[in-house]
Amino acid sequence: MDGTSTLAELVATHPAAARVLHRHRLDFCCGGERTLAAACDRRGLDPQALIAEIEGVVTGTTEPRPSELAPERLVDFIVDRYHVPLRQELPRLVQLARKVERVHAEKPTCPAGLADHLEDMCRAVDEHLAKEEQILFPMIRTGRGHLAHMPVRVMIQEHDDHAASLARTRVLAHEFALPESACTSWRLLYDGLLALELELMEHIHLENNVLFPAVLNGPSA
Repeated sequence: MDGTSTLAELVATHPAAARVLHRHRLDFCCGGERTLAAACDRRGLDPQALIAEIEGVVTGTTEPRPSELAPERLVDFIVDRYHVPLRQELPRLVQLARKVERVHAEKPTCPAGLADHLEDMCRAVDEHLAKEEQILFPMIRTGRGHLAHMPVRVMIQEHDDHAASLARTRVLAHEFALPESACTSWRLLYDGLLALELELMEHIHLENNVLFPAVLNGPSA
């Protein structure tokens, strides 16, 4: 592990590294092609200190490496690990956001507009997941992934849109900074949004940086 490794390579080899990179706001999904050194330079971070932090997290862990799964098994993993929870979690966060906005509307720290944004995001994510499950993933399961250049291109563009939505979520939620007077619902909302951000980044990383290259560059049927 050194500064020449890309962020995508680090997370593919050491899944637990995702939590460290996320904590330091390093984009390992849509920006996964950057080297660790370049990403650290952009954020004003010490690459060696970050490597030490990652090594401390991954040492002794026995986390499974989804990147080692065959493509047809990886799509099943993605559906079970990310698609199913996303469909449950996003509506819950929308409802929490509506409650927080309603109860705390007069406070300057209130995340005004967040609920509407999350509802739009929920709708876009639902449509995206349906496209994957109904079009792209069946192609991969039946060995036709090498023919999926157009669906993959569409999915990557939509992943970029989801990343932009996550960035907008941070703005509306004031970088998830809680006021001292924050109620339980407000705290649950921001905790949930932070978890959602990491989960969605891991999800996009597995598709952009592991699944799509494997099927497009793999043997033709």
